[in-house]
Amino acid sequence: MSKKEKTVYKEKRTSYETRSLWISRIIVWIFILVVIFPVISVIGSSLAKGQVFVQTTLFPSQITFDNYINVIKNTNFLIWFKNSMIICIIVSLVQLGLSMTAAFAFSKLRFSGRKYGLMFLLILQMFPGIMTIPAILKFAYSAQLMDHMWAYILLLCGGSAFNIWLLKGYMDGIPNELIEAAKVDGASTWDIFSKILLPLSRNMAVVIFLFTFISTYSEYVFASALLKSPSHYTITTGLQSFITNNFSANWTQYSAAAVMASIPLVIMFAFSQKYIAEGLIAGSVKG
Repeated sequence: MSKKEKTVYKEKRTSYETRSLWISRIIVWIFILVVIFPVISVIGSSLAKGQVFVQTTLFPSQITFDNYINVIKNTNFLIWFKNSMIICIIVSLVQLGLSMTAAFAFSKLRFSGRKYGLMFLLILQMFPGIMTIPAILKFAYSAQLMDHMWAYILLLCGGSAFNIWLLKGYMDGIPNELIEAAKVDGASTWDIFSKILLPLSRNMAVVIFLFTFISTYSEYVFASALLKSPSHYTITTGLQSFITNNFSANWTQYSAAAVMASIPLVIMFAFSQKYIAEGLIAGSVKG
């Protein structure tokens, strides 16, 4: 290939890459706008007067914080928030502990039935959790566990096959030589787990905790099925009460409550995004 041909090829390639870059940017911005528009709409509705969502504009001409004040003063929002925080923290910690130990066992230990256990976890991910509602309600009624927060917490603490798979893939990338060296030095299985695997899996543990917290915080199906008293509502079931009122749906107060409910998740993500990025990148490389 002559020097002139190389120059033409380089110009064509540069032009193609430029067009591809701009097309990619346009697509990304379209997706961003699709995601951001509902958020802006909800924030605008929360600052508007009235109760009906369709009567407010995207940016209200008169901004008021009465909806936020009324939600805090006239509803059980703070109780719902407290319930959600208690449930989310307990469930996230328990699920993290169960997922870490299970992932360690499947990744670094050798025992009979290990292959079938992994296959069973894979099968579990194929079925939606809502399929278990009839069996759970039948058991809850027979055991008189309806409207008990601890019953709901125990249900959600059952673990997550996805979390176990994610952690197992991460731990598979940790060299087995470290484990063997620790065994030679007389380390027990617990020492290997607590002093080697846990510190090396810190970033992924933060990711698992955050994912579990978010999924528990936004869980609605089981909460609405098991928790019936307003004092036991979580954030999700409490928000529903704004739009299932016997007289009329109060969309502006619903929007204000939704904005306040999302603040903890935004703060958590802002302070933990470093660990999330490091954990997911390391997990994709090691797994």
